[in-house]
Amino acid sequence: MIHASHHSPKVFLQDDDATTLFGQWMAAALRPGDTVFLSGGIGAGKTHFARAVIRARHPDVTDIPSPTFTLIQSYGQDPDRIVHADLYRLGHPDEAVELGLDEAMGTAICLIEWPERLGNRGATPALRLAFAILDDSRTVTATGSAHLVARAAAFADRAGRDHA
Repeated sequence: MIHASHHSPKVFLQDDDATTLFGQWMAAALRPGDTVFLSGGIGAGKTHFARAVIRARHPDVTDIPSPTFTLIQSYGQDPDRIVHADLYRLGHPDEAVELGLDEAMGTAICLIEWPERLGNRGATPALRLAFAILDDSRTVTATGSAHLVARAAAFADRAGRDHA
């Protein structure tokens, strides 16, 4: 079940299924060159959301490992390429250049976990989704890129109507 706020870009996700639906919803709005920063603690739903986006855009992909140790995974080819990065282990923001993340952020859909590790590079226009654990559910607050924040707000509004 999904509960949502009607007047702010905050989405309340009751369980993993709701997180999957939110990822599928957002996947439809993402375009090459869009960057989504995924912040929040361990277990807050960042990787689950990223996998839902990747599966929605590339249903033929069956194995979507967490990029915790590889730092970056790529799916598909330009212009429909998705780059999923987990920067938790990044030692310095300049390492993002070595990973090819700067180039990818201009051409691919980028889903970046732990974006605060980018330092000043994290100032790029992006959708910022802040995941938080709330009892047995999650909240996601959307800020940043106006058209994508509007998409998140539309999901929240629709979810609120569907499950009120």
